[in-house]
Amino acid sequence: MIKVTPLTEAQPRPRKIAIGTFDGVHVGHRAVIAGADTVLTFEPHPLEVLHPQAAPKLLMPFGVKRDVLDGIGVDEMVVIGFDEEFTQITAEQFIEEILIEKLGATEVSVGDNFRFGSKAQGTPEMLAARTEFETRVVPLVEVGGEAVSSTRIRALVAAGEMEAARKCLGVPFMVEGTVVTGDQRGRELGFPTANIVPDDRLVNPGHGVYAAFANGHPAAVNIGVRPTFETGRGVLIESYLLDQDVDLYGQVLRVAFVERLRGEKRFDSAEDLIEQMKLDVEDTRRVCASFQRP
Repeated sequence: MIKVTPLTEAQPRPRKIAIGTFDGVHVGHRAVIAGADTVLTFEPHPLEVLHPQAAPKLLMPFGVKRDVLDGIGVDEMVVIGFDEEFTQITAEQFIEEILIEKLGATEVSVGDNFRFGSKAQGTPEMLAARTEFETRVVPLVEVGGEAVSSTRIRALVAAGEMEAARKCLGVPFMVEGTVVTGDQRGRELGFPTANIVPDDRLVNPGHGVYAAFANGHPAAVNIGVRPTFETGRGVLIESYLLDQDVDLYGQVLRVAFVERLRGEKRFDSAEDLIEQMKLDVEDTRRVCASFQRP
């Protein structure tokens, strides 16, 4: 299991370090991380401190980022608590006091657009000029002729374009949350769902029905406000786990989206909705059965 270390508790040792916020851990990030045993990252996202009004919705919460980094073989995640005090550290201090003295960097890997230190004056060239460690500067990675970025992936996810998002991420887009009690409507219709409330701080897929895996099980997932019924409730992510009869209330559910099946639709009757849900389940079964896990 990956070790998570606050910077304040890190002990010097020879480290091969990849530096970045790495929101989404997309294929461009993975190119930077390749060969590193340590990821040096920031929590919260630096823009939340520097320019709160411009802070993006994140692609993944901290726990998911940790698990994805673990899955690609990173040994340690060193976390800088990004606050006002940290913004005063100069680029030279970042190199001398953090990379060299605190962490013992032998290799440092960054993207070519990485900036660091007070007023973002630190550059990859400044890192490369140091002789205490080797520096690897990784160019932007393109998918479909366009540079991969967290911004691009946010737009794809919001539009429900899960296949395109997956090509950029390297894995399916995921959300997770604690299962809450719904209005029991799904159970009444014969399709009991595990419901999670979307986190407004995170990117969530656009309204519609998706084929997905929920905690590893094929699931038909509805995101929306259930327009067939006047419930007055807000948006929910409702997962019907195929061929499962388990009580998930209070447990953390992680949903990995494979394909958007259709948009949200209002039906004239509960019977019409049930017929459509049967079709959604069969579509989900087909999509998930043919999905090749990365």
